[in-house]
Amino acid sequence: MWNNMNNLIRRYKDIRNRKRLGNVYDGEYAFVGIGGHSLDNLYPVLGYLNVRLKYICCKSPDKIPVIENKYMGVRATADIGDILGDDNIRGVFVSAAPASHFGIAVEILRSGKSLFIEKPPCASLEELCRLIDMEKMYGSPVVVAGLQKRYSPAVSVLRKKLRGCCKATGYSLKYLTGLYPEGDALTDLFIHPLDLVCFLFGPPSIQGIDIIRSKDGGQTFMLILKHPQVTGMLELSTSYTWADGCETITVNTEKGVFVLTQMRNLVFKPRYGSVFGVPVEKIVRCSPSAVTLFSENGFVPTIANNQLYTHGYFNELKTFVDSVEGRRSENMSGLSSLTDTYRLLGDICRADKRGM
Repeated sequence: MWNNMNNLIRRYKDIRNRKRLGNVYDGEYAFVGIGGHSLDNLYPVLGYLNVRLKYICCKSPDKIPVIENKYMGVRATADIGDILGDDNIRGVFVSAAPASHFGIAVEILRSGKSLFIEKPPCASLEELCRLIDMEKMYGSPVVVAGLQKRYSPAVSVLRKKLRGCCKATGYSLKYLTGLYPEGDALTDLFIHPLDLVCFLFGPPSIQGIDIIRSKDGGQTFMLILKHPQVTGMLELSTSYTWADGCETITVNTEKGVFVLTQMRNLVFKPRYGSVFGVPVEKIVRCSPSAVTLFSENGFVPTIANNQLYTHGYFNELKTFVDSVEGRRSENMSGLSSLTDTYRLLGDICRADKRGM
């Protein structure tokens, strides 16, 4: 009996390993950008997936020998024209300075190549609409925007629950970091939580807003957003700390409360109900209970328990490459799907200028 069981286990592991070894991508790709975010979060995923990078494009020519020494077999260049002129390049990853993304995206879309563009792909709704028009005009096969929270497995579970048996009645979201002097916090950082609530609850309108700026350069956006079927309260701030950053969304539903923390842990706390309007908890002693729907397992170091996976980086990049290579995949962050997010960003900017 034990021999049969061991044979089954070995056979299962052999099939699993052969399947993973046989999962090979044929296309050649290029990457524009070699900054900290790319090195920490994107290049490691591409390496794990064995995506064949032919070019890495950087801004500074003096980085070329350093890049080619680190990434053997890759050609480094400071001229994006080398990439756009190579007919063998099927897709281009872009993760450069946020302010340069729109201009780079325009060049790549004009070439007709597939594009993965890190957030923010552009600075305004007008620029987004221009990119959407260019995508259609030049026939770029696949365009994916790097809003990775849409691809987080915890967000996927929560979204299915909210679309299924649990109707949301309200939510609160906190996104708290330290100072961000190197860019625009609204489009570089706060685009993530704002896009997340648009993705989960639909197009919002601003019911209330207060913007607070501290003397050291920190800024806090207090928002009340009205979606088609739910109202939410948000605190987005760079007046806290990076050492203990916070990202939590609490969603109240008719059946209970969902709490998603740092994209790593999703729990559901059921509602006990009432009898003739009196809460059951005031009649009968009830022990607090919570059901874990998703949790990052720090004990087992597999890809599914890696933060690059739980935060959505793995799935967004895999979705792009799978789509380029004609494999079945769901693009959840195409440019046209970002319209509500950019309309909201524009409304916040206009409210800020009016001094609301």
